[in-house]
Amino acid sequence: MDSTILPTAERAAPAMAHTEPFLAAWQSLESRLNGAQPRPLKALRQAAVDRFAANGFPTPRLEDWRSTDVEAIYETRFAYRNAPGTVTEAELAPFRYAGCAQLVFVDGHYVPALSRLTELPAGIQAGSLAEALAAAPERVGGQLATLARMETPAQAFVALNTAFIRDGLYVAADRGAVAETPIQALFVSTGDDDGVCFPRNLVVADEASQLTVIETYATLGRGRHFTCGVTEALVGPGAVVDHYKVQKEQRSAFHVAALYVHQDRASTFDSHSVQHGGALVRNDWVAVLAGEGVSCTLNGLYVMAGEQHVDNHMLVEHVAPNCYSFELYKGILEEASSSVFNGRIFVHKGAQKTDAVQSNKNLLLSRQALAQSNPQLEIFADDVRCTHGSTVGQLDEEAVFYLRSRGIGDEAAKSILTYAFAADIVERIKPAPVREDLEAFLFQRLPDGDIVRMAAL
Repeated sequence: MDSTILPTAERAAPAMAHTEPFLAAWQSLESRLNGAQPRPLKALRQAAVDRFAANGFPTPRLEDWRSTDVEAIYETRFAYRNAPGTVTEAELAPFRYAGCAQLVFVDGHYVPALSRLTELPAGIQAGSLAEALAAAPERVGGQLATLARMETPAQAFVALNTAFIRDGLYVAADRGAVAETPIQALFVSTGDDDGVCFPRNLVVADEASQLTVIETYATLGRGRHFTCGVTEALVGPGAVVDHYKVQKEQRSAFHVAALYVHQDRASTFDSHSVQHGGALVRNDWVAVLAGEGVSCTLNGLYVMAGEQHVDNHMLVEHVAPNCYSFELYKGILEEASSSVFNGRIFVHKGAQKTDAVQSNKNLLLSRQALAQSNPQLEIFADDVRCTHGSTVGQLDEEAVFYLRSRGIGDEAAKSILTYAFAADIVERIKPAPVREDLEAFLFQRLPDGDIVRMAAL
């Protein structure tokens, strides 16, 4: 199931220094586990830490990381928490989505007492990855890490996550099973020190099943928390998976994550990413459309301010014929924030009748904001329809003038146009609680948000 396309070729040696604290923390974890882990998982973790030790961290001298410097991450001494911190229900309430089955992970540890697993239909399993591995090590262990790549220095954080696998979300749907209730995995960090967690999520949708999975990342402590996560999704024939990721950690946090998707014939995978937290955010999305008649959607909205930096790297591989992919990523950048979008659509030889659309649009609200956009197409089939494009610009002064001529103040006019720019993504989000949460954030974030709210109704 591995992708057949390697990432962009490496052009320089990685940073080998600064790996020692992470390797020492891994050795400490191994000592505490004292062999108490399934054999397949132990072998996987050992291979991953060996890969990380050999490759080190990526640097801007590597093509895939040339616009994102992770020095702030490897220069920070993080605290590895062996138990979850204390969290109250009142603290969690703002991050819960109504009408969802919920699994709560605190500092990387599953907390059943805080979770709300409403009765799921027959054939749907949702719970802790650690518990699933303990119950069925061969089956779950065989599904884990079948997609994630960690061979090169560019994939160092995937190797790091794999080396520290402890827990995360596990969702499995049997053939024909339908989960009408969305499943929310809420990852929260606590503490005022610089904590780190490595959530590993696995979603397995068997033939003709249907799932909605929501990942939410939030910060309760004041430390510079580091989330290093990986999600793998195995989407079987005719299965339908809706995936949402909401990253709202505090602005001092670091968030580096990867999503790997493998789709079998006639399956549908729709993903929507919302990003407005973190000092440094990096997402690597890889989707392999391996069966005929597949549909894949990867949409996203990032709203950055201050000196926040977000980097979205996308790879969609069309392996089989008659497949459709759609990507729309939009960014709103204020003050001295910055963004990177690197999108790549690869159409294999024989993937005829491919229909692929890729678009990245950025709205700069200050002269200091910076957006870099690099959409790419690589096509090795001759009967395809593929388009890609990007825009980087500011608000239309004529549109602002028009609204002001109708009695709307300058700030309110700009906020209305900014919201209109984001609305294309907002309206595509199906679960009402997720959509309403994003709307509330935008109304609160934009000047004269009450006026914007009334205009949007």
